[in-house]
Amino acid sequence: MSRLNFFVLLALVTTSMTSLAQEKPNILYIMSDDHTSQAFGVYGSRLAKLNPTPTIDRLAHEGILFENAFCTNSICTPSRATVMTGQYSQANGVLDLSGRLKAENQYLAHEMKKLGYETAVIGKWHLKEAPEAFDYYNVLHGQGSYFNSILYEKGSTETVEVKRRGKMETIPGHQYSGHSSDIITDQSLKWLKARDKTKPFFLMHHFKAPHDMFEFAPRYADYLENTEIPEPASLYYNRNNGSIATRGENGTMIPHIGSSVSHRNQNRNMGQHMKIDQQIPDPEYTHLAYQEYLKRYLRCVKGVDDNVKRLFDYLEEEGLMDNTVIIYTGDQGFMLGEHDYIDKRWMYEESMRMPFLVRYPKMISSGTRTDAIINNTDFAPTIIELGGGKVPDYMQGKSFREILSTGKEPKDWRKATYYRYWMHMAHAHANPAHFGVRSKEYKLIFFYGCDYIKRKKESNWPHEKVPFSVKIPFEYFTPPGWELYDLANDPFEMNNLYGKQGYEDITADLKKTLLSLRSTFRETDKNYPHIQSIIDQHWDK
Repeated sequence: MSRLNFFVLLALVTTSMTSLAQEKPNILYIMSDDHTSQAFGVYGSRLAKLNPTPTIDRLAHEGILFENAFCTNSICTPSRATVMTGQYSQANGVLDLSGRLKAENQYLAHEMKKLGYETAVIGKWHLKEAPEAFDYYNVLHGQGSYFNSILYEKGSTETVEVKRRGKMETIPGHQYSGHSSDIITDQSLKWLKARDKTKPFFLMHHFKAPHDMFEFAPRYADYLENTEIPEPASLYYNRNNGSIATRGENGTMIPHIGSSVSHRNQNRNMGQHMKIDQQIPDPEYTHLAYQEYLKRYLRCVKGVDDNVKRLFDYLEEEGLMDNTVIIYTGDQGFMLGEHDYIDKRWMYEESMRMPFLVRYPKMISSGTRTDAIINNTDFAPTIIELGGGKVPDYMQGKSFREILSTGKEPKDWRKATYYRYWMHMAHAHANPAHFGVRSKEYKLIFFYGCDYIKRKKESNWPHEKVPFSVKIPFEYFTPPGWELYDLANDPFEMNNLYGKQGYEDITADLKKTLLSLRSTFRETDKNYPHIQSIIDQHWDK
């Protein structure tokens, strides 16, 4: 082959590859840790007037907002595994925070590479095994730190000396200066600038913020300082929310279940973290703790929003904004004082609902809103279809590409979504294990009250005398119980209707749906007979 022919062929190949990059949309998936839908302007919550997310809100104004996006397990590691696999927890094997996702099971990265995408994940990963399925990664160790974060990069041999459990250890990675939100964005921008521009890119950009302890960059210290943050009514008066499973006989569990804002939870409450004087009585203590809690949280959110603007600015400067599918979500919701709860884990709305916004003007009409029910098993299938691929049979979720393009819910779309939280009484948050079903109108929850693994000698807490000054062991049983909420008339879940006259048929229908979903997605308890026994005993009670 002559040199002239070689260069002609090279030019044709380069032109063809450049054409491929232009035909397929780039996909930027942005996910923050614990960024809940209440903490957005466009979701219209009590905090909307504070305008905490003007940049992220742009995605809804110029794209689509999902009102009913839900996680299937409201805790970091399982939720992230579901996003990566398109599978429910039992199918992907990641049930709790100890779960691992091996490289061969990092399906979304594998599928996008098959479609010709250059793939990268930067920021929080939290799936134990390194994200080797990606072409590039630069991720935090575990939760990572808010300041001077250590990230480990694919192909790097650099190491850092750190102190762990009182001993110095050598770990892979590089320590960066500054706040994690800025650092992670710096690294994403660095990768975007250096990427192979003949290929479309798929970048998963994962913020650590606003995960607890809500350590914000110093430049936000005055943000909202003199603002009175609106408070949820249920912070002070929880009415008929909950059941014997969350309150115990005669309210005996109320001081010990679910970490709180107020003094209520004796083991963990937000006032302790916010360094509020423990001698101050409620409700003043609750008010002070809540105000400080929300200001720190929203300062972290502000840092996320400002860094998202840096990503948008780059896309605009490079002429990539309109050929990039931009997705913004959280890894789950978060309780911001509702029902006097903090953290996530619950199947209650604020914890189960995920923000989900998408902008892609070539497909999505601006200002679209939909109440179609999606969950995080659907994210991978949708991203794959947006990249021009076919959803693999091993994925349990469904692509909602049609909803993005039409703004309408297909006739055969799901009518309800399944949820399960496995980590019974784990950590000082002390949430009972439970599962349930959520339709557009109703939610049914069953708290079965025990761990899926018999880790130690069984107890019958709270009937035994337990010293609540120590962390509550999660192997203890808690009372089973059902909860039913009429979401159309009770959107804040303040009135448990389970067992109430007039709701017999609705309850029966929801239980039928629940059984069907558990069977369809292989989420049964056939491998956990001690749990199945409790289910059988209490199914019709």
